[in-house]
Amino acid sequence: MSSPFIEQLRADMRLRGYSLKTEKSYLGWVRQYIFFHKKQHPKKLGSNEVREFLSWLANERHVAINTQKTALNALVYLYQKALGITLGDLNFSLATKQRQLPVVLSPNAVVNITLVRLAR
Repeated sequence: MSSPFIEQLRADMRLRGYSLKTEKSYLGWVRQYIFFHKKQHPKKLGSNEVREFLSWLANERHVAINTQKTALNALVYLYQKALGITLGDLNFSLATKQRQLPVVLSPNAVVNITLVRLAR
């Protein structure tokens, strides 16, 4: 069972009309943030701790920039909309890892593979 605080956030997101995927993602990031700071309540934390968490994601976990931005959005929601606390300028280190595109075969490569298989 989730903590009363997490359930309160869930109820707030439902009232605001957030999608279920966004809700699940944001709650996951809020949980990671709380555990990162040794289960301290977010009201006791502030912009320095948010900056530390986001920088840790980039420097230690090596997450992609879009993953870091999703975590940032979750924490901005947490502080600004749910807790009514303004974070101000965070000035954290951005992730440098870019999204990896899948390797796709060219049409010629597909023809070559097909020809090799047919020749067997």
